[in-house]
Amino acid sequence: MNFDAIIIGAGQAGPPLAKSLAEHGKKVAIIEKNYLGGTCVNVGCTPTKAYVASARRAYVAGNSSALGIEIKGEVHIDLKKIKQRKDALIQESRKGLEKMLTEDKKITLIRGEAKFMDNHTIEVNSKQYSASKFFINVGARPSIPDGFNEVPYLTNESILELEEIPEHLVIIGGGYIGLEFGQMFRRFGSKVTIIEKGDKLLKKEDEDISALILEIMSDSDVDVKLQSKCIGARKINDYIEVTYDCNAITQKLKATHLLMATGRTPNTDNLGIKNTGAKLNRHGFIQVDDTLKTSVDHIWALGDCNGKGAFTHTAYNDFQIVNSQLFLNQKRFLSDRFTCYAAFIDPPFARVGMNKKDILKMGLTAKVSEIPMRNISRAKEMGETTGKLKIFIEVDTDTILGASFIGTGADEYIHTIIDQMYAGASYRTVRDAVHIHPTISELIPTMLENATEI
Repeated sequence: MNFDAIIIGAGQAGPPLAKSLAEHGKKVAIIEKNYLGGTCVNVGCTPTKAYVASARRAYVAGNSSALGIEIKGEVHIDLKKIKQRKDALIQESRKGLEKMLTEDKKITLIRGEAKFMDNHTIEVNSKQYSASKFFINVGARPSIPDGFNEVPYLTNESILELEEIPEHLVIIGGGYIGLEFGQMFRRFGSKVTIIEKGDKLLKKEDEDISALILEIMSDSDVDVKLQSKCIGARKINDYIEVTYDCNAITQKLKATHLLMATGRTPNTDNLGIKNTGAKLNRHGFIQVDDTLKTSVDHIWALGDCNGKGAFTHTAYNDFQIVNSQLFLNQKRFLSDRFTCYAAFIDPPFARVGMNKKDILKMGLTAKVSEIPMRNISRAKEMGETTGKLKIFIEVDTDTILGASFIGTGADEYIHTIIDQMYAGASYRTVRDAVHIHPTISELIPTMLENATEI
């Protein structure tokens, strides 16, 4: 069977691209071997943030005495109910996507695993399909280091299927996934230990940011082991013995559950990509240009599998870039995008653009504005004074280079800076704006009045 376009993978970029292609009169097939919606809907954003919300409610219920609220008795955590709520949210999203894709007569939804036979033909369930254009949106999966296959471990996917709270959850990896699950399950009642081989959490961030995040984990009663080398594990009776070597002294932990939060690997190994002539990098990500086109002129790669951003918002922006290249007069490019992301711990961390390390590495002349959350009235009124706001400004252009925020609501008001950066306007535009009082973001104009050179 022949199509104008075939999309492999129904993650965050695939369905909107299928819809747009169909609206432009194209005959489209979209292929999915698992669930519609990809990582975000099924094992990423939707379920984890539902769990984060439950953990937050549990924390607030048990820690409101400072604000004059006394709750008698213990807070009971029902993980089965939390899971049921999560599952309902997932099903709602899946059904919405299936309805969108199956109601359009120009879109054919094919269930199964696709493999390229050549650069114009794929095979799914022993049937072959051809197209003049291909769009690869196959995503990524948890990456597990060698040496852990002999022990029972959890990933960010399987941990969401637990119905009983772990007694002692040991997490290997101090990145976003490890931090979010660590704080979350500590609030559910688990003892939690995070083991990180590096000398700080979130290794890409500035030292002060990583230090604040470590403080947040410590305040949450999450035990963090940094500089842990030679990490290993073995099953002993009804527990898992986790070993690690901190400063050359071997340590041992008894874990009831082990979560591997050790990165992601692209789902390109069984795709037959070599049969197309498209190139992979050494990590298995599909190499793309500024328009997300591969080295083959009629094949594009979108989402996590191209290694240009492992986030839902970047995957959707990949769709926007490709869609503009295909159908719009105003073209969009990968190089237009500012890197932005958040860690949904409590309080959250959010970042856009460069940090101090990036600026110094590039040799830019810049200044920085900072304010601790404890100096912000609204934060004090809320009783949530952990964190800081930090904004970087390029001296030569007066534009904002980036920002790193930690604090209550940081994942929302970081967009004040994101929008400003996309507008390309002077930081003075924000500095001179009048914000609503009392809010956290009202201090952004004020702090920009006092920038100092790095």
